[in-house]
Formats: sequence, C-alpha cells, structure tokens
Amino acid sequence: MGKSSNSALVVLAFFAIYVIWGSTYLLNKIAVLELAPFMLASCRFTLAGLFIFLLAKIMGISLRITKKQALNTIIAGILFLSVGNGLVVWALRYVDTGFAALEISSQPLIILLMMRVLQGKKIQPMSVVGVVLGIIGIYLLVSQKEIITQEESILGMMMIFFCMVCWAYASLFVAKADLPSNYFVNTGYQMFFAGLILSLMSMAFGEEWSSPLVWSTEVQISMVLLIIFGSIVAFTSFNYLLKTVSPEKVATSTYVNPIVALLLGWYFLDEKITLQSVAAAAILLTGVYFINTKKTLAIFERFKR
Repeated sequence: MGKSSNSALVVLAFFAIYVIWGSTYLLNKIAVLELAPFMLASCRFTLAGLFIFLLAKIMGISLRITKKQALNTIIAGILFLSVGNGLVVWALRYVDTGFAALEISSQPLIILLMMRVLQGKKIQPMSVVGVVLGIIGIYLLVSQKEIITQEESILGMMMIFFCMVCWAYASLFVAKADLPSNYFVNTGYQMFFAGLILSLMSMAFGEEWSSPLVWSTEVQISMVLLIIFGSIVAFTSFNYLLKTVSPEKVATSTYVNPIVALLLGWYFLDEKITLQSVAAAAILLTGVYFINTKKTLAIFERFKR
C-alpha cells in the first residue's frame, strides 16, 4: 500500500511539473505585459510562501528548521526562483512563450553536461547523440530571422540561457543539500526567501509597484493561478521529485512544457508557430529523449563513475 501511494504521488507530481508548469509561460506573459517583471515574481513567490506557512500551521506542520537548512533554502530559492524564474519572467517581455519554453527544453542537456563537469559523471554514447541533437535543435531555434534581427530578442534569449544554468546547478545542489524534510515547508521557505530577494532586485532596478486593485482582471486571475498552481502545487511537486527520483528524470518535464506553452501561446496570444520552430522542437526533444532513454542502459547505470 505504501509503495502504491508513493507511486501515485510521483505520477501526480510529474503531472504538475509537466502540464501546470507548461501553462505558467502563458500566465507570466499575460501578467508581465502589464506589471514589472521582478515585482510580479516577488509578489507571486512571497505570497505563495506566506500561504504555505499559513497552511502548514493549520495542518499542524512544524515550520522549525536548522540554520544550515535555512541557508540552503535561501541558496536554492535564489538559484531556482530569484534568478532561475525571475529573469525568465523578464525575458518574456521580449520573446514568445513558445520560444522560451523550447529554449528551456534543453535543460536536460545542461544538467547532463554540468554533471560531467562538476561531478565527473561519464556520458554514454546514447547521451552523446542526445547532446549533438540538442545543440542542432537549439541552433535551429535561435537562428530564426525573427530572433537574430531583434536585439531585444537576443538579450532575452541570453537571459533564459543564464537562468537554465542556474536552474541546473540548483537541481544538483538540492539533490544532496540538507533541506527541511517536509517538502511543503521546504517549498515555502524557498519561495518566501526568493520573494524577498526579488523585491530587492525590483527596487534596485527602479521598478514601479502597483496595487492589485488596479490590475486588469486578466492579470489578477493569472496571479492567483500562478500562486496556487504554478507555485504552491507545482513547485512542491518539483521539490518532492528531486528527492525521490534523479535530477535528469525531473528535467524530462521539458518534453511536455514546450508543447503546452506553444499551444496555449498560439491559442490565447496568437503567437506564430513557424516551420523552423517545429523542426527545432522535434530535433531538440528527440535529443532530450536520447539523453534520458533507457533503451541501452538504466539512468543510474549510465551515470556511474
């Protein structure tokens, strides 16, 4: 019964990071067209963290953590959310949701290379094929005229890549770090600390803050969905999976996220899906598949020293 329950939790957690996170590109895009990016992200994560603390108190869950755990949650929150998400929200002002999701879909490639560089993990031939395909897919994606002819799009693309590096390092960091054992509490502290850092980033960049009462209905709805589902539900699921399965398996959410983001951006924001983007997506996601495939060797066997 215990194993069955754990399996169900893993399935639900993967659904959250696959589908719910895929929709956050659309929600962030809607909100960032009206709100300052760091202010938007700060409100989202600070409120989500406070809601988690409130729910934990109601459920009788202790919020007490050690100094080391507090430090580790601050580091993880900064890498994952203050930088890893905050700069993506900023970049969405200049790139389409589908493009951002497709670029981020190369995350497993970044994690794989980082595991090789930082941990000395060997890369097997199937994964090498995935890396090559991933690089080709990224080239096709970023070499489109719509990108290379717009300076702001190039800047947005570079910011997203930097976010991916931070996110990849954070994924490896939290897999071994001493963090609160309760995933709900762990998520709450990461979001709360990240929200505070984002508010400082917002003030440093001179962003203008506004009351939720003057936001448009679309932005208000987007913020509520981002806080409840995109933050509390999805990120708690993400932290749970990082401690339950390997980081490269968690990164497979990038199979589904781009498809969800592309379709939602096309349907709600009338974003164009070019033939080159489709080709890039096919090659890139095939590369991600090769990086994570079990056809020849199991995941952990492939990363043996």
